[in-house]
Amino acid sequence: MKKRPPTKLEPITSKGDKNEEANNSSTDNAVEIEQTMDNLVVTAIGKDRPRIVHELSKIVLEHKGNVVDSRMTVLGGEFAILLLVSGKWDTIARLEALLPKLEPKLELTIQTKRTSDRPIKLEHLPYHVEVVSIDHPGIVYEVADFFSSRQINVEEMNTSSHHAPHTGTPMFVLNMVLGIPKEESITQLRENFLDFCDEQNLDGMLEPIK
Repeated sequence: MKKRPPTKLEPITSKGDKNEEANNSSTDNAVEIEQTMDNLVVTAIGKDRPRIVHELSKIVLEHKGNVVDSRMTVLGGEFAILLLVSGKWDTIARLEALLPKLEPKLELTIQTKRTSDRPIKLEHLPYHVEVVSIDHPGIVYEVADFFSSRQINVEEMNTSSHHAPHTGTPMFVLNMVLGIPKEESITQLRENFLDFCDEQNLDGMLEPIK
């Protein structure tokens, strides 16, 4: 009588175990991807001309980088651009080495700097400030000093000037994004800010960012 070969026992796994393993694997992969992404700040300035943005963004794309944030403007006759580029470590390393070498070709002065992800400040409330005034020296300083003296951080700022219609009076416009601590009394802050604007002959506004 022939003996049957011993039965090979397979480990018993439930669907729940398989799903859990798959979820854990996906989570591990997501963490790994997140950890391998580096950030590079790129600043470039040069004589204003067409195609500057196109040329810079093409270089970033060709090296598999991703522009996640940017600022650009024309100041006088110069074009200035600020980029936050994200990518794997080798992508960032290549761009960090390549971009300064392209200055003569692109007719730009280029600087790069590694940076980390911006921390999320849950204890701060985002507010928008707008100030309009007849142009005169010291507006930026006075407004910035008002908030910095109260430990309120200016997170973004841009200014512009123009001539008023009909009269031709030179006007100045300032916009800020603030991070206001939650413990700050917004009612009192707004009242103090409007009083400050009256003293400085400024038209001011302080409103939450929705």
